[in-house]
Amino acid sequence: MKIKILAIGETDEAAIQTLIEKYAKRLKKFCHFEFKVLADVRRKQPIEQQKKKEAELFLKHIKKSQRVILLDEKGKTYSSVEFSKWIEKKGVQAESDLVFLIGGPYGFDSSIYELSHEKIALSKMTFSHQMVRPFIAEQIYRAFSIINRLPYHHD
Repeated sequence: MKIKILAIGETDEAAIQTLIEKYAKRLKKFCHFEFKVLADVRRKQPIEQQKKKEAELFLKHIKKSQRVILLDEKGKTYSSVEFSKWIEKKGVQAESDLVFLIGGPYGFDSSIYELSHEKIALSKMTFSHQMVRPFIAEQIYRAFSIINRLPYHHD
């Protein structure tokens, strides 16, 4: 299984970057995992234009064979166990090349919504696009630990 996370803009928080690296290292045992940060788009422009430029960046890194999942507050929510079943099902169904997109502060351009296969929300709460990064990396690791019956997740 291949899992890639694409995120707009560097984080300026060392703690966030450390957490991402921690889970990326752990995930290498279970899948081909990549976390890629795309260039930040200048914010001194209209919001719609910024989202369009971010969409262009995303499109350069997405292959037609990949299943695109948006991390979006209007997406479907899962418990950790449900999410692990979702991940496992994707691997079994040969939808095993997943790309999770983390947009900028204003969300996604309509072209990215049209391209996406699914939307997932990490919570009903809104998180900054910086905080979402370690949260999704940890949840993907948690999913694999559940699938592989490791003592990481406790019910």
